[in-house]
Amino acid sequence: METPAEVPDRRGAPHRPRRPRSARAHDAVLTATSALMREDGVAAVTIDRVAGRSGVSTATIYKHWPCKAAIMAEAFGRDTAEAVAFPDTGRPIDDLVTFATDLLTYYTSPDGALFGQLLAACATEPQAVPYFHEFFLTPRRAAVEPYWERAAAAGLTRPGVDASTATDVLLGALTFRLMARHESLAPEEVRKLVEYALHGLLLPAAGAADTP
Repeated sequence: METPAEVPDRRGAPHRPRRPRSARAHDAVLTATSALMREDGVAAVTIDRVAGRSGVSTATIYKHWPCKAAIMAEAFGRDTAEAVAFPDTGRPIDDLVTFATDLLTYYTSPDGALFGQLLAACATEPQAVPYFHEFFLTPRRAAVEPYWERAAAAGLTRPGVDASTATDVLLGALTFRLMARHESLAPEEVRKLVEYALHGLLLPAAGAADTP
């Protein structure tokens, strides 16, 4: 049975080690966790298995993460960043569509499909939520911002729509489809949803182009 070591109250804030030795251990834990998730799924990951695979003691692991879902959130965020490139063609709208499509397509791959399992794990271990936000959610949302800002600077976006709202609109419907699996998630269907979200579903009415 796994028992966490006593750790100071950090108000849920993720802790990142700074010393080289701790950094190596930190990386070893994330690498081991990624491998275990890919091999056996999120539910099969335990702190003891991570310790055995990484060579880092459970006491040390609990000094830096409050629960296994926190480790998985950080590991999955790192894996996603490595798997999904940031296009830069100089055409911000095209780059935005490509990034959103590639991101959601990754979630349908064997490695990316862990996304749904990770959400469930964070629901049962709420201590992991700050880690999910910092290492997974926030970087994905931040990635959209420069594309949106370039598009806005080029006069291509509706005035008053910020990057945060655009991200919710672009990725929200796709995430729902990803979780519900009620329709196809083939890459061409994912791209179609991204383009519909970006350009809208309705034909513009005469004289109503600026109507919210």
